[in-house]
Amino acid sequence: MKLKALSCKVFTIIQQTLIKTLQLAWQSHRHRRSLPPFSFNQIRIRFGTWLSLALEFQLGGDIVATTVTPTIEALAKLALIAIIRTFLNYFLSQELETELSMEKERSQLAAQDNLRDF
Repeated sequence: MKLKALSCKVFTIIQQTLIKTLQLAWQSHRHRRSLPPFSFNQIRIRFGTWLSLALEFQLGGDIVATTVTPTIEALAKLALIAIIRTFLNYFLSQELETELSMEKERSQLAAQDNLRDF
């Protein structure tokens, strides 16, 4: 029962992530003249952060499921899933860090350009 609740939470996180990301993209597109620009990379960063969280919850659910029924096959499957999800999460984190540093550089360059205009 707890496993199904955890799976439902993961599904809910992914669903809310998708909805929030689509809302953000829609608002950014609709109000691009009146609001400060919200770049595509910022949208990707936000979406990636939520997906990373969902992957962690899903891995936790798999660990809980394996502790309930600990067979050799289940443990091997868990080990493989944990390795794959860890790699996915690692590379997603690396990409998010790169995007965040690029966004900081862009905002600093934009601020410098604004100061030059005065």
